[in-house]
Amino acid sequence: MTRAAPPPAAALDDRDGVIWLDGEFVPWRTARLHVLSHGLHYGGSVFEGERAYGGQVFKLSEHSARLVASARLMGFELPWSAAELDAATRETVAVAGLTDGYVRPVAWRGSDTLRLVAPDTSVHVAVAAWPWPRIFTDGPRGIRLRTSRWRRPAPDTAPVTAKTAAAYALGSLAGQEAEEAGCDDALLLDHRGRLAEATGANLFLVLDGALHTPPPECVLDGITRRTVIALAHALGLTVVERHLAPAELDRATEVFLTGTAYEVQPVTAVDDRHYPLGEVGAALAAAYARAVRGEEALPGPGFASAATPGERG
Repeated sequence: MTRAAPPPAAALDDRDGVIWLDGEFVPWRTARLHVLSHGLHYGGSVFEGERAYGGQVFKLSEHSARLVASARLMGFELPWSAAELDAATRETVAVAGLTDGYVRPVAWRGSDTLRLVAPDTSVHVAVAAWPWPRIFTDGPRGIRLRTSRWRRPAPDTAPVTAKTAAAYALGSLAGQEAEEAGCDDALLLDHRGRLAEATGANLFLVLDGALHTPPPECVLDGITRRTVIALAHALGLTVVERHLAPAELDRATEVFLTGTAYEVQPVTAVDDRHYPLGEVGAALAAAYARAVRGEEALPGPGFASAATPGERG
């Protein structure tokens, strides 16, 4: 497989351009935080991963609203509303002259104090945007997953619905171990040993022609995940949200992941199981590619996925 180099090729702190930081544009190389920032030491930071297609950020308002909500779940308020963040992001993309690329809004507690409980600490927000090619440079390629020894925590033990650096530390560790074992990404189980997600992407299995995906109880209900579910319904596919046992990987005919970076990413192996590049995943990848570029309208609200009775508790 031909995989794109991690973009950009240069170190992220050594680039030309500007970053939106606390309400104004600053030179890229001077957009910094103090080493004693609370968010760096205690995980008090939240972020979003967004992609621009044709100069427009896909589902921008949903991303900005989730950033605000994540901050609240982590105990702090952002100094800007979701609408103001939308405007700042659009301006950042325009100033960067970005057509297709990646956008990273991030917010963190400042360096006023290193007291663990610091509700009055200042809050900072930045938005950066840069070109980012597709994950694979020569078309869709399947990736290999390795089941991790680490598990997603129970929803009553961590703010699992917040997109926070604290939660992503686990995915970073699991992903590093998977790559060291020669795989591309890790598959994490939940606290009860059921299928959960990859390090930063939602999981789908094709079983008897229908899509099955774990309910977002201890993982993020990804914006890409919701989009793909709506597209699947529009294509006439059945979508079932339910708890999935690892053994169900044995009878899956296709496996794929969804996420801002991955988009719709086929999986060709999970541990010693192997899967083809199937028609269902290919159809959804094509529909998603058209949707993000505005080539076809996204399905509206009302596409409710089916849930197996008793599985959502």
